[in-house]
Amino acid sequence: MIEISLGKLVLLALIALIVLGPEKLPQAARTAGALMRRLRMGWESVRAEVERELEIEELKRTAREAAARAEAMQAEMNKAAHDTREQVSAAATDVRSSIEDVQKDLASADATKETPHGGT
Repeated sequence: MIEISLGKLVLLALIALIVLGPEKLPQAARTAGALMRRLRMGWESVRAEVERELEIEELKRTAREAAARAEAMQAEMNKAAHDTREQVSAAATDVRSSIEDVQKDLASADATKETPHGGT
């Protein structure tokens, strides 16, 4: 705010005394004091409002960053789940193929047991 030294304040009081006179000076001082209080309160109100707005913007920015991190983690988890599904599916296909091969081997072994060798 405005810096007023003691010398400047005394000079201002003397000028006010000369201009306003001793009868009007107390009322003018009260009015000036009230105006200064209103000005200071208004300034503090504006400053507090600006600080609140800055805090709200900071919270919004933090929330946006957290949401972006959560979305990135969700995408990463979805990719991991997809990769796991593919691996399980590939393993299941391999197991099925192995089972089919074993079944074919068993069937051919049974077929060779049923047909006589060199048969007399």
